[in-house]
Amino acid sequence: MSPFASPARRRRLSLVGLGLALALLAACSAGPAPEPPPSPVGSVETSTEEPTAIPSDPVPSVTVPPEVSQCRSIVEHLPLELQVGQLLMLGVQTNSGVGEDLFEVMRSTNTGSILLLGNYTGGVSGVRELTDQVRESSGVPLPLAVAADQEGGQVQRLRGSGFDRIPSAAEQAELDPDELRAEAETWATQLKDAGVDWNLAPVGDVVPQDKMTTNEPIGRLDRGYGSDPAAVAVQVEAFIEGMDAAGMGTSVKHFPGLGEVEGNTDLSADVRDEVTGPDSPSLTIFQQAIAAGADMVMISSATYTRIDPDHPGVYSPALIEQLLREQLGYGGLVISDDLGEAEAAAQLPSGEAVPAGERAVLFIQAGGDLVINANPALQQEMADALLAKAEADPAFRERITESASRVLGAKAARGLMLCQ
Repeated sequence: MSPFASPARRRRLSLVGLGLALALLAACSAGPAPEPPPSPVGSVETSTEEPTAIPSDPVPSVTVPPEVSQCRSIVEHLPLELQVGQLLMLGVQTNSGVGEDLFEVMRSTNTGSILLLGNYTGGVSGVRELTDQVRESSGVPLPLAVAADQEGGQVQRLRGSGFDRIPSAAEQAELDPDELRAEAETWATQLKDAGVDWNLAPVGDVVPQDKMTTNEPIGRLDRGYGSDPAAVAVQVEAFIEGMDAAGMGTSVKHFPGLGEVEGNTDLSADVRDEVTGPDSPSLTIFQQAIAAGADMVMISSATYTRIDPDHPGVYSPALIEQLLREQLGYGGLVISDDLGEAEAAAQLPSGEAVPAGERAVLFIQAGGDLVINANPALQQEMADALLAKAEADPAFRERITESASRVLGAKAARGLMLCQ
């Protein structure tokens, strides 16, 4: 039998999973989100060369959010197909609308989260109409999470009536932290009104002053809070705390930092950082963001030669498992940068191409939890690869369960479900 389930088999399994999931959710007090506010594999050869050693003294204990442990009992009884679906976040173009083709992709892969893409100007009511439509029509048996990139400045994806203009991070850096905290709470309330659960912000990357004009992904776009790690950390914390006060989840990005690179990982295949290491001061920003309540940490697709010269960050166990989880003690949700359209995710530093399915497998294998895919045409390939790997490898199947528990835990933390 093929390691990939046939479409007919996937449909049968989805129907079985639907009934089981609904029964489990009812039995475990799972429920819908609180009443909304008014609407206005293969394998890739890896190098045998050891990456840069990660300091192991001191090693903090890994802190696992309580919701993760509470949700694991649900996850362990879910069909594997549903567990895999929770590890997938699908990009949805806001300007082209949604239709049956998108819903079929979501159903066949049991997609558990979506990311709103494109620069939408239809206002809060228009976004709410779209998010309600996707939730009602996707056929996903577990609560669906909706994410957006609402940093501010050039990366404010949702605009129009009901959405304030959000200044860029460079402008936010000039605000008093208390003022930024209050503003962030307002921006988060507007997102909640639109049916959004997670804001994939703030940017915690530190761009040295002399690289502001050459750093394509952050400096040139005014996406960073500055060049001083301590000052950046204060504003990152304020943004996260303001969002949290309104019930909005956040994702600090792009671990371990994109401030030292030149190329944009979305557009360039081999973006390298030869400066950032396991002892870099910029890492303290991510530590403080986690302490401030960031729901997730987004991993960069750049290659960090002082940490792991053979793999982009999103495929590096040295970066995710050793540096983020072991050295920094982070036990929460780890999300990828886009693995569907981004050029840096499509190949290894050696130049070897990484097919879409293997991208998802490598990220989860490296310690990640939630795969962003901006290309719906690749979603089935990613789901099939994860499923095939889990069916063939018990250790990887355990990784699927572990990651799905973190995803459901993050949903529970924002009121999308109850796992107690």
